[in-house]
Amino acid sequence: MAPKNVAPRARKAPAPVPESTLKKRKTLSEIKANRDLRVAAAKKKAAATRKIIFKRAESYVKEYRNKEADEIRFKRQAKNNGNFFMPAMPKVLFVVRVRGIMRVSPKVRKCLQLLRLRQVHNGVFIKVNKATLNMLQLVEPYVTYGEPSLRSVRELIYKRGYGKVNKQRIPLSNNKVIADALGAHDIICVEDLVHEIVTCGPAFKQASNFLWPFQLSSPVGGWSDKGKHFSEGGDGGERGELINKLIRQMN
Repeated sequence: MAPKNVAPRARKAPAPVPESTLKKRKTLSEIKANRDLRVAAAKKKAAATRKIIFKRAESYVKEYRNKEADEIRFKRQAKNNGNFFMPAMPKVLFVVRVRGIMRVSPKVRKCLQLLRLRQVHNGVFIKVNKATLNMLQLVEPYVTYGEPSLRSVRELIYKRGYGKVNKQRIPLSNNKVIADALGAHDIICVEDLVHEIVTCGPAFKQASNFLWPFQLSSPVGGWSDKGKHFSEGGDGGERGELINKLIRQMN
């Protein structure tokens, strides 16, 4: 039995923490604090960007409705006065390649490459000017084209839209992809991209080149006759507003 007079054993002092460990803890705490600040700033910026995108989308919808109402009013005025309403010439065309490379001359092949129509069923938006019209006239037997509607442009970009980032095909699943590539041209979301294409804005060239050529499916019901012009019952050449029907069949 232990004697009652024995004093309790003194506790050992805790071993000192190495200075390197203290520095590491301090560095980690600073990194965590900086990360929290960055996350908070990113959330704040994203919230502000969402507000801007929402306001722009509202203004675009209002602009589209006003334009449609103006066209209806002009048509009614022309009809009441016994005249005809002549709509404005299209500023943008959607071109789809319908034939392959068999028996294609080098000049036509080069034009198809410049239009970025390297494969069958590829589609691109192009700006209407003298150069593009001359190229379309040259490659007309191998493509079909017309004026796309707002609905067609929106459906193409939302459903089959891919962006070209560092020469890679990136899906447009996030507005950040568009903002990083086209933010310098004040295009930060999909609706901005749609508006730039539909209205043929000042940054149309950059927006069109950013969009990877659309890879469409074979049209429902198949082609009629690729060797004939559309006006003769075939598939090639200009088809005006009927291109929208073809887009819905191939999208």
